[in-house]
Amino acid sequence: MERIGIVGVGRMGANMARRLKEVGYPVTAVCDARAESAQKLAAEIGAEACTRLARVTELADVVITVVTDDAAMKKIFSPGGDTLLKRAKGRLFINCATVSPKTHVRVEALATQKGAQSLEACMASSITQAREGSLYLMLGGEPAAFERAKPFLEKLGSSMRYVGKAGEAAKVKALVNMVMNINTAGLAEGLGLGAALGLDVAMLREVFYQTGANSRVLQTDGEDMQNREHSCFFSAAHAAKDSGIALKLAKEAGLNLPLAAATFKQYRRMIEEGLGELDKSGIAELTFKGRHQAKPT
Repeated sequence: MERIGIVGVGRMGANMARRLKEVGYPVTAVCDARAESAQKLAAEIGAEACTRLARVTELADVVITVVTDDAAMKKIFSPGGDTLLKRAKGRLFINCATVSPKTHVRVEALATQKGAQSLEACMASSITQAREGSLYLMLGGEPAAFERAKPFLEKLGSSMRYVGKAGEAAKVKALVNMVMNINTAGLAEGLGLGAALGLDVAMLREVFYQTGANSRVLQTDGEDMQNREHSCFFSAAHAAKDSGIALKLAKEAGLNLPLAAATFKQYRRMIEEGLGELDKSGIAELTFKGRHQAKPT
């Protein structure tokens, strides 16, 4: 059985590690920019908390990465210095972060040069699904890498869609999150206007659910918006990042996406107003009357 290392053990990465350990896989190494996070998880699951990326590659046959953004991916897969690519021959890197398609293509090329394999495994689920092993995974890369990864990805996800070559799954994930973010912003505006008109918001949610206003985010975020419960499962900062990726793809394709642009602007505003670490449902704080007081300009 292949040994597994995980780089990036925040909310998602830590629960993926717990899940793999629970189903019998040897999770031998964990690493995070926040050393205390890695140390705490390592003690829990019996792994080594690595302070060097090269040590993760040394201890693992398969390395799963769940990092923040393009800059973090470029750092951990740097061609030189302390990097996952050091002595990486034969290793398989599975990269789960939502980053630009170009970054996934670049990582695959660098891994191939080292005699390693790379697979993007974009996740369209959240913390609970990571722990339960019911993630929805969109996969991109060489078929051989996909086949090698399937046995343990099946323990992490209840559904998998192999999209094609490197970068393709990242395009799909960017569009998934772009549409989700638009839906979330639209729901916040609908409920916020309803509240301002004196309507019962719980009643309004029930009507939305039974009509064309229904959506997945109504089910996941509607009650939280009403109750101002914004514990973070998917942060506003990440929503802004992912909408930004989609907008860059749109620009490259020569398309104007006014709804995506407006949604991106709202999530950027949350960051500027100090609300970036709230769940994406926190966008309702910008639309419900009398809630958030904007910072003076």
